Amino acid sequence: MTVKNGRRWNHNIHYHPRILHAVPDGAQRALDIGCGEGMLARALRRTVPHVTGIDLDAASIDQGRAYGDDVDYVLGDFLSHPFEPASFDVIASVATLHHVDAATGLTRMRELLRPGGVLAVVGLARNTMPRDLPHVLAAVAVGKVHRARKGHWQHPSPVVWPPPVTYPEMRALAAELLPGSRYRRHVLWRYSIVWHKPRG
Repeated sequence: MTVKNGRRWNHNIHYHPRILHAVPDGAQRALDIGCGEGMLARALRRTVPHVTGIDLDAASIDQGRAYGDDVDYVLGDFLSHPFEPASFDVIASVATLHHVDAATGLTRMRELLRPGGVLAVVGLARNTMPRDLPHVLAAVAVGKVHRARKGHWQHPSPVVWPPPVTYPEMRALAAELLPGSRYRRHVLWRYSIVWHKPRG
């Protein structure tokens, strides 16, 4: 594990700005699903008054709580935790959706988001060879450049590999369950989905 210039970097952190830029003006309550030790939750707290981070990994939650910040860390499963429906203005999820059934996870996120709120997901999907070989080669090359410049911080949360859902399957799920969402495949082994829940 290496950290250069006092800043952490890995493939997930690289795409945190996509989450943070999606936060709607005036958001009051945010939920970070699969928050780990809370790096993204703490960043959300800089602009959102009430931030909840939830994760199944007790060690990660303990690390988050040790920061002593104003984030509500919950040890639990977002699929079953008794959150009120439509109670969050922004829901964020980074590298978590592949730990659960993707359709079930997206449906639950949709239920917890208030009308007019924003869901922002950064996730991992499975490559299909040989079709995805150009994506894989690009990811390896670009990743090496970033690691050389920035080092690499290994998060403490459990790892699931390989992801069960392919990129085309993830795109299709997003279109089906989150009509009007913006899906994008990124270079560094990730995709993103941003969805504005309709009002009324």
